[in-house]
Amino acid sequence: MNKVIAVIPARYNSTRFPGKLMEFLGDKTVISTTYQNVVDTGLFDDVFVATDCDLIFDEISKKGGKAVMTGEHETGSDRIAEAVQNIDCDIVINVQGDEPFLKKEPLKQLIDVFSNDYKKEISLASLKIQLKDPEEIRNPNNVKVITDNNGFALYFSRSVIPFHRETAFDIKYYKHIGVYAFRKEALLEFSKLPMLPLETSEKLEQLRYLEYGKRIRMIETDFIGVGIDTPEDLEKAKQLI
Repeated sequence: MNKVIAVIPARYNSTRFPGKLMEFLGDKTVISTTYQNVVDTGLFDDVFVATDCDLIFDEISKKGGKAVMTGEHETGSDRIAEAVQNIDCDIVINVQGDEPFLKKEPLKQLIDVFSNDYKKEISLASLKIQLKDPEEIRNPNNVKVITDNNGFALYFSRSVIPFHRETAFDIKYYKHIGVYAFRKEALLEFSKLPMLPLETSEKLEQLRYLEYGKRIRMIETDFIGVGIDTPEDLEKAKQLI
């Protein structure tokens, strides 16, 4: 049996919305809401928050949660890799701290990828959801993903991909939901790889994996939540409480 844990990377100084994880949704902070919702799924042997911020560490710890202090990192996956080095586990689910309403079913879908991977051919999996609103498709805050016929990612971009040149052909667009499921050894290997130009340009950590020739299995979900990237997103999230 695989030992599966969830780790929530929590950086205080977000580029677009600093301090967003300590903003309130009702009577709880964003990070506390995310943490509790992940625990409540009952899917994990353990749940941790990985942070370099004393405020966030104390916020989780004082409520009886588990938090790990890390150094400064450019990406959430690098932060998680440091946090899990000495934690006994097989599969690590990276749940974004700014996705407070992530549901149980898509997380279970990711875990099932590894449960059914008897030959251990998959080292990383993630989620996608179809986009239909043209404005949402054009929005660079919505990272788009295209896959091959077997469901493995070909590319991720803030730009609109694919380009719809043949208008008579109906094309589907998919948004990447930044929840990752790693085999622990793959995560530790990932963290040792230097950034390459595509990741540096788009500021998308998953591109590092592709640039080094690794494969990411994408799972389609119908999950609809609110990723909190801006103050406007926070206001939308408050309407869901």
